[in-house]
Amino acid sequence: MNASNQRKLHLNAFLFGSGHHEASWRHPSSRPELNLDIRYSQQLAQTAERGLMDSLFLADGYAGRANKLEPFTQLSALAMVTERIGLIATVGTTYNEPFHVARKFASLDHISGGRAGWNIVTGAQSAAFNFSREEHPEHSERYEDAEEFVEIAKRLWDSWEDDALVHDKQAGIQIAPGKVHEIDYQGRYYSVKGPLNIPRPPQGYPVLVQAGSSESGKELAAKAAEVIFTAHQTLASAQSFYADVKARLAGYGRTHDQLKIMPGFSPILGDTEAEARELEEELNRLTSTESAVKRLSERFGTDLSAYWLDDPVPLHIAKSVEEVNGHKSRHQLILDLARNESLTIRQLVHRLAGARGHLTFTGTPLQAADVIEQWFKQGAADGFNVMPQLYPSGLEAFVDKVIPELQNRGLFRTAYEGSTLRENLGLARPSNAYGEHLRSASNG
Repeated sequence: MNASNQRKLHLNAFLFGSGHHEASWRHPSSRPELNLDIRYSQQLAQTAERGLMDSLFLADGYAGRANKLEPFTQLSALAMVTERIGLIATVGTTYNEPFHVARKFASLDHISGGRAGWNIVTGAQSAAFNFSREEHPEHSERYEDAEEFVEIAKRLWDSWEDDALVHDKQAGIQIAPGKVHEIDYQGRYYSVKGPLNIPRPPQGYPVLVQAGSSESGKELAAKAAEVIFTAHQTLASAQSFYADVKARLAGYGRTHDQLKIMPGFSPILGDTEAEARELEEELNRLTSTESAVKRLSERFGTDLSAYWLDDPVPLHIAKSVEEVNGHKSRHQLILDLARNESLTIRQLVHRLAGARGHLTFTGTPLQAADVIEQWFKQGAADGFNVMPQLYPSGLEAFVDKVIPELQNRGLFRTAYEGSTLRENLGLARPSNAYGEHLRSASNG
């Protein structure tokens, strides 16, 4: 295989305020006051595109005191100052309606010229009380709902055939007769007539991303997702997850290259390892241990403030994964991390402060490239969800120092492959299944 045909890795930039380290906002170089300034995120988007990264990603939720913009609004503004980079937003299924979500993503895909992606989540328990709900639906029920939700969105995007718009001024016809269809969907959770009130997106569907790694999450990913954002602390864990999910694809008539698995990678970079360690120690000193222990107590279901920080993590009092109704895989990851590395409470707090359970890295750009290459070549990843612990400097360092090294090794592109997110990820544009079904029926 020559270098031009060599498998290339994919890189997403996870934009997250002043950085993925929870104390990043306190660092002298960060600018947390700019989190709501669209010019700041536009500059970050342009930096990621300068590095030829596949996409950028905005997480979202419907509860808490988050100092960030609503993602559809923000990504539409980012689309205006970029040309090739993909634009991925988290949108939950539990507290939305399929028609609204399908319409918004179709709009974003049209605005961006085919660069939209949807990170499909079921939503957090804390959101229930903001939507007139007394409780959060049970885990398996949420995933059943999500499967139906995604299926409806696909049918709505397909409700307009690709050649439905004709704009024939002479004949006085804007929309070709018979090219727009009601979907008449009747399911367990939803009843949707359709059609969508906007033409089919340029990509057919936005790229479908999924972030759950529980059993239900892996099955949904194998059935519907085209990218998985996942979290792993070790190469062995990532390899096991990669093999498991890829093996499920055949059951849905899919091939391995139709799903890209991208673990989180959260680097602190320095020109020397000592420089990187110094930055890591500085961020850890700025971390509010009291707040971190409080959050960990909420996750464990018991008050950890009664323990000394340098006591071993009291795993015997933690909730089991079966007792957790949400973020099951992340809960298990944290338990495994504390157990496998025999961490104290203080050590666990610092490990989670860096990226909430994703793989953290502290070192030089060359060392970072070594880790990325190892995971990519040894069956653990198709690419990475890059999560710098400090913005904007961490993203700039990754783009200017890590990516050139990956390019030198023939692992990463030196030019975008196309103008849409699907083209750059090597994903096919889905055919209009609804239109094809009607044509097959008429020909039969």
